[in-house]
Amino acid sequence: ATALVAGGCAGTSVDVALFPIDTLKTRLQSPQGFLKAGGFRGIYNGLGAAAAGSAPGAALFFSTYETMKPVVLKWQESVGLEDRPAISHMIAASMGEAMACLVRVPTEVIKAKMQTQETATLTQTFRSVLQETHGSVLSTFTGGLYRGYGMTLMREIPFAMIQFPLYESAKVWWGEHQGSPVNPLQAAACGSISGGFAAGVTTPLDVVKTRLMLGADKDGEFYKSASDVVKRILANERPSAFLSGVQPRVMWISIGGFVFFGAYEAFKKVVEPVLG
Repeated sequence: ATALVAGGCAGTSVDVALFPIDTLKTRLQSPQGFLKAGGFRGIYNGLGAAAAGSAPGAALFFSTYETMKPVVLKWQESVGLEDRPAISHMIAASMGEAMACLVRVPTEVIKAKMQTQETATLTQTFRSVLQETHGSVLSTFTGGLYRGYGMTLMREIPFAMIQFPLYESAKVWWGEHQGSPVNPLQAAACGSISGGFAAGVTTPLDVVKTRLMLGADKDGEFYKSASDVVKRILANERPSAFLSGVQPRVMWISIGGFVFFGAYEAFKKVVEPVLG
């Protein structure tokens, strides 16, 4: 329960505070180009969708992550791998991402559409996404809400497998170095550095995910799959397009990591005595 509440509060804090940077990143990655996707105008378009999915997504991630860590550690001990804590962090984080994406993907699809279409309201965007039938296997039932779910997992799992072992080992190293456990501010710094590095490495996957969620290229031709997105970028654009939005992405996740992990550790301290 502690991880659920602390994760939800931390996730909402970050997503709302840093939303304009995320909007700029999405527009830089849009196939129609930054200016046609909105430029610097309406940088809070889609904030409602982001805020709605933020708390449940973060809460699902952290409750799964904290629940699965001891389970995976027990399994490691049974197979003689207890001296490798990074394995439990990677597996638990991957399971957390799979759960969080059940909430995160629909809100990301709606948010990305709103960030690149200035005139649409939240209700209009939601209705139009529900009417889409291309993309996801589930599109008959859920429209375009889960378009890019697989690709989002392909981005999130490598991201988590890089970030969380780095975050946990940095906390341990810092704690040992100073002779006491890290405080929320130090945990935030560990989260910021590990998140920024993971963000830079996984940017090409993020570009493919964004294009897939937007649904079509600049000519309005629908993307069939992640491989189709990659083929079209290679055929019609420069390879550097795979790094579109890398600066705001690294900036957003570095600052976001600092706020998120700091807020998570701080909220955990507040709610732990209450919830146990």
